Amino acid sequence: MYVMRKDFSMKLSLEDYRDRVYACWLGKNIGGTMGAPYEGKRQTHDIQGFATAPGTPCPNDDLDLQLIWLHAMEQMGPLAINAATLGEFWISLLPPNWNEYGIGKNNIRRGLVPPISGDYQNSWKHSNGAWIRTEVWACMAPGCPELAAKYAMEDAKVDHGSGEGTVAAAFVAAMQSAAFAFRDLRECIELGLAAIPAESRMADSIRFVMECYDGGMAPLDARNAVQQRNADIGNGWFEAPSNVAYAVIGLLWGEGDFKKSVITAINCGDDTDCTGATVGATMGILGGTKEVPADWQQHIGDAIITVSINRGDGKTGGAVPKTCKELTERVVAQAPYVLFANHAYTTLASGEAQIPEDAGEYLRAKCGELRENAVLKPYSAHYESAVLSADMVLDGAPDIEPLGERTVTLAVRCNRALGDQLDNLTCRWWLPEGFTVVKGKQTAVITNKNPHDSGIATLQFILKAGETVAPSNRCVLEIVAEGRCTPLYIPVILLG
Repeated sequence: MYVMRKDFSMKLSLEDYRDRVYACWLGKNIGGTMGAPYEGKRQTHDIQGFATAPGTPCPNDDLDLQLIWLHAMEQMGPLAINAATLGEFWISLLPPNWNEYGIGKNNIRRGLVPPISGDYQNSWKHSNGAWIRTEVWACMAPGCPELAAKYAMEDAKVDHGSGEGTVAAAFVAAMQSAAFAFRDLRECIELGLAAIPAESRMADSIRFVMECYDGGMAPLDARNAVQQRNADIGNGWFEAPSNVAYAVIGLLWGEGDFKKSVITAINCGDDTDCTGATVGATMGILGGTKEVPADWQQHIGDAIITVSINRGDGKTGGAVPKTCKELTERVVAQAPYVLFANHAYTTLASGEAQIPEDAGEYLRAKCGELRENAVLKPYSAHYESAVLSADMVLDGAPDIEPLGERTVTLAVRCNRALGDQLDNLTCRWWLPEGFTVVKGKQTAVITNKNPHDSGIATLQFILKAGETVAPSNRCVLEIVAEGRCTPLYIPVILLG
């Protein structure tokens, strides 16, 4: 069994890194533009190249959303980027209300915090909207697949909650981040798998594709088998496990050839602009600009054409890069801050890259830690103050009827930077008129009596509604640690 060493470090060449970030965005534009005319068509295709006129790329929300995430990182900093923060950027700067985008935004407007916003009444939580926007996280956390996956999951939770769409985002982000350190595609795919639950449909689909490839199956036969395997998911051409699997089909059967990889993925049909764009971006990261065909680069140029960003009110006018080159420089500028803030083991510096022999094992272990700690539970949310953090889980959807009940369970921890000792906690509920606490006390001091478990407290309350309920009922739990001045406030929104 591999034991992670504390002195592990890895250096990536800054010059090579910058080149591959640029190739990533070129590849994203190329694949998205080539696949756009076939988006949503369930049949397989036999394309040979572009069906669009030369000169400019097609607009693509796959890239648009990432421009806003870059803006969020520049404005807020690495440690402030989480699902709640990104949810606010959704509301302010991203107008689209398509499918899960609209469901997530509407739930936020009703007061539901991410990731509950992505879980509630969301039949699209297993769909494609999140794994298509992972490159910004991979490029700002190069060679740190578990870190890229963590950011991608926070992003995905807003509109996919605990669904396969969030799992898919973690896989793709980890795979693409690993591609900055490894040229071996299979190694990158395995690291992506190490970051997600083995029992997920996403992991099953990728493993199945790898078995099909190793068994010598033709790519479109593998595609048909994947589609049948996931026919029960219910989102048709827009479900994540199959479409990510089509992207992996393109990568595997493309056998290192950029053109063959992108075309193979698009020929699988379904969400073709997304699969083509993800394959193009991943191939760009793996090989750099020298592997991006010159004629295809010339066909789409360097411009970024947006379709789903709010430019009209001036909030994003100067924030949105207009070219892949500008996007590259701004992403490259953020990466050192992201790595430093997260105490990453990867550094960017001039000269040759230095990849330790045990890098694959180390990164696999780090991805495994993420997989074990980032458990996705429906109707859950995470809250933090300077002193405390809490993971809150509801026993079901955040609905409440007159005289109805809802159970709230919390795991409360002390900020590890302050030590592991959890002091006595004073809890107080602030409830709408008519609501009561029927299990647990509305005001109570919780004393930690177990010396072997002083770093965590498990609390459970049952809230009961009165004879009338409002459309939105905000219940707030205040938790104060003894001797500390900073309270933790946990809003529980129950919809009448």
